[in-house]
Amino acid sequence: MEKQAQKKEMDNKKVVLTGMQPTGKLHLGSLLGALDNWCRMLDSYDCLFFLADQHAITMPHVPAELRRNAMDCVAQYIACGLDPKKCKIFLQSQIIGHAELMWVLSCLTPIGQLERMTQFKDKSKKVGQFVCSGLLFYPILMAADILLYNADLVPVGEDQKQHLEITRDIAQKFNGTYSDMFVLPEPYIGQTGARIMSLQNPTIKMSKSDKNQNGVVYITDTNEIIRKKITGAITDSGNDIAFDEKNKPGISNLLNIFAAIEGISIEEAVRQFSSLTSYVPFKQAVADAVIGKISPMREKYGEIVQDKDYMVEVLRAGREEAQRRANKMISKVYRKVGFVME
Repeated sequence: MEKQAQKKEMDNKKVVLTGMQPTGKLHLGSLLGALDNWCRMLDSYDCLFFLADQHAITMPHVPAELRRNAMDCVAQYIACGLDPKKCKIFLQSQIIGHAELMWVLSCLTPIGQLERMTQFKDKSKKVGQFVCSGLLFYPILMAADILLYNADLVPVGEDQKQHLEITRDIAQKFNGTYSDMFVLPEPYIGQTGARIMSLQNPTIKMSKSDKNQNGVVYITDTNEIIRKKITGAITDSGNDIAFDEKNKPGISNLLNIFAAIEGISIEEAVRQFSSLTSYVPFKQAVADAVIGKISPMREKYGEIVQDKDYMVEVLRAGREEAQRRANKMISKVYRKVGFVME
């Protein structure tokens, strides 16, 4: 009876789905810009979170590292607050349906639309001469990820909205070609801390690929390393604490980080430091906040990553639920397009 009640409750909730590529260590930008927002949705939505390992092979990679990073990310997801009792966590590659739905959707998607995608253009330049077709089809696989579970909401960053737009286009094309079936997903964009910048170059987003790793704070960093990175962050001329992303990007970035961690507005953060005449105590305060946020996560991650059986069980439960939903959707899709189903 309890399981039936839980299922009925889930059926009445909107479905939220999102994921990240398993690129190893999560950083402060992904934590404040994505994971914190995901955690806030656990009690109000039917949440599905996956590791996009199929997306990860569109770029050169080392297979052993991909496997290791996937398990590390599972541990970090949980350590950062994604409670497996309140959501499902799974690996994209373990679900039969993502690639199958991608093929069906690719037959409805003009190749010119894919070639115009900003991410395809940017990544093609980075790759050089060899540009795999998987990179071109990346947005269709992303659309399949979302539509396979008929997600209502997709937490995305501002730079990912184009991918959600093409997902909606593809869903509308399918619904118009056959009949209404797919929900048109809406973006969910968290307001606070949605765009955390590099500590060494506050004009670019904090990223694992940053050549200057002093600009990136990882959740596995020690307290000493975190403090060193924060206090060594690039700031601006003058000594007043003001939010001005154009003229004071360094200070604005640190204010954004502090406000996101403390759960306050930028205006309130500025007021807290308005009497300071030096950046030193301000940076120390930001470092204290970051350490207070990350330290317990780092410790929990250290415990979880050692418990392989627990992580396997989390993935098993996530895989079973995701596969159940995927099977149901693929069966409907195949019937719609005219495939013979037993």
